[in-house]
This record gives sequence, C-alpha cells and structure tokens, in this order.
Amino acid sequence: MNPIAWLIGLALPVCGFPAAEGLPTPRPMDVALIVRPASPNTALAAPDGFSPSPDIVTPSYRMPAGELFALVQAVGISQPRTFQSALFTEQFQAHYVARTAVFNFPDLIMVQVRQEGPDSSELIVYSRSVYGQSDFGVNRKRIEAWLAGLRTRLPPTR
Repeated sequence: MNPIAWLIGLALPVCGFPAAEGLPTPRPMDVALIVRPASPNTALAAPDGFSPSPDIVTPSYRMPAGELFALVQAVGISQPRTFQSALFTEQFQAHYVARTAVFNFPDLIMVQVRQEGPDSSELIVYSRSVYGQSDFGVNRKRIEAWLAGLRTRLPPTR
C-alpha cells in the first residue's frame, strides 16, 4: 500500500485496508428499499419508472437474467481497483468495492439483475461513496463506464 493511503488510514480506518477488506461483508440488498441520501455522492442506474428515480435509465436486455448477470460480473471484475465483496447468485446480485488510486478511498457498488420474462431482464446499478459529502461525479462516471463495458460484451441482437 502506498504511504499516503497508510497515513489517510490513520484518520479514516477503512482507507488503510486493501481490496474489499476493512468493510463489513454486504448482505443482499432489497433494491425496492433504496433510500438515497441528500448528499450528492451516489449514482443510480435503473429501468424507467424505478423508484427512487434513476440518474441513468437502463434498457431492457433481451436475454435471460443469468446471462446478463454473468456479463455484468465480468464487467465488474475488469474495472481498475475494483474487488468483489459479496455474491448472491440466487438473487442475481453482486457487491463490489472500488478504491481510488492515491488515497485508497472506498466506494460501494451493488448490481442487481431482475428477470422480466423468459428472454428479458433488467439491470440496476447503485454506486455510492463511503466518505465525503460530494463525489465530484465519480459514481455516475463509474456507472457509465460499467454500462459501456457491458455494451461491448452484449451479443448481437437476434
């Protein structure tokens, strides 16, 4: 770990750990109960009509939930300084921790795939900061990068 992150870890203990360590292991999240804070340090991507209102509207994906979930997991582990912290395969839900390069600040990302029909599913991505009042748009940019990575992995439409 770099010395700056180690020093920051003295004041903000979670910054003193590598990967997903130092944070509690997440439990499955009920996406119907997401309550976003008043502070501008979260971003949400979800289907149109989702509550709370998403920052980014995700499309309906023409594939079974299990296939979409596998693609989303591949995107998650391909992101820089991003580590899986929990996996709930039965619910098609995974949690990740992303660390900043210099200060090792952690952000939390939850992805949820929901089955709409036999060959149709939808995606919810919720990214949020552990520390700070503002994230300077980092969580939204992260979700945009994940969605762009997903688009490159999607099979051609049938």
